[in-house]
Amino acid sequence: MRIRTWAFFTGQAFSSMRRNSWMTVASIGTVAVTMIVLGIFLLLGGNINNIAGNIESQVEVSIYLQDEITSGQVDDLAQKFAAMEQVALVKYVSKEEALQELREMYGESGDFLAGLELDNPLRNGFRLRTHRPEQVLEIVPTLRSFDGVAEVQYGQGFVEQLFAVTNVMRVVALGLMLGLASAATFIIANTIRITVFARRREISIMKYVGATDWFIRWPFVIEGMTLGLVGSLIAAGLVAWAYSAAVVNLAVTIPFFPLVKPWPFLLGVSGWLLLIGTTIGVLGSTLSLRRFLRV
Repeated sequence: MRIRTWAFFTGQAFSSMRRNSWMTVASIGTVAVTMIVLGIFLLLGGNINNIAGNIESQVEVSIYLQDEITSGQVDDLAQKFAAMEQVALVKYVSKEEALQELREMYGESGDFLAGLELDNPLRNGFRLRTHRPEQVLEIVPTLRSFDGVAEVQYGQGFVEQLFAVTNVMRVVALGLMLGLASAATFIIANTIRITVFARRREISIMKYVGATDWFIRWPFVIEGMTLGLVGSLIAAGLVAWAYSAAVVNLAVTIPFFPLVKPWPFLLGVSGWLLLIGTTIGVLGSTLSLRRFLRV
């Protein structure tokens, strides 16, 4: 279509929004409120996923070595561990280092550790981390088969439960976001349907004089897209402002519960809000016209 035609469609859309200003404001408000709620769930889902990832990233394997192992065997084991494709980090921890870590962990209440340096009961070993947390379960049987390895610990039982809980957290967050997006589509489509219904006589006249379905449809599509975009912009701005303020306040009041840093996290959330809001506006306008036009 020519630029003049698009200019006509756009002019018709904006003219319609001016004539039906109260419905335009209502539609924009509906989009904004719905997208704000959706934005809250997007922020919640992102932070739940971040918390789950942080918890899973702390999962590591502790490998304790036999007392009679030689330094050459230790070096050989280090090379074998590092060569495993699932392993991301290999760290050797001597029993002296392990004892020092215990002292630092218990601090002033670690008096019971005094004198253990003379007869250290701890064992030399390695700590391993995998590229993906769930790979821990894959490598444990292999690690236990190496000569010189006395014991392999990874929090058996707890790790499996941890993965189950974090997976449930992710599924719940995704379900909430999809459910709200569906509700938003329904609400906005019905809001725009009211606008279309109020102009049903105008549509009938245009069809009577020979206007094609798409000639009638395009101004409504542009109108729906504009309403969705404006409402989403308002929602994205308010969500970004509120989240940035929340991150600053929580960093002071609850420092042990860090939220995802605002940027670039908010860019992704805002992008999704604009895309979803605009798409819903277009779909709402298109679906609302179906009863007045030939499909």
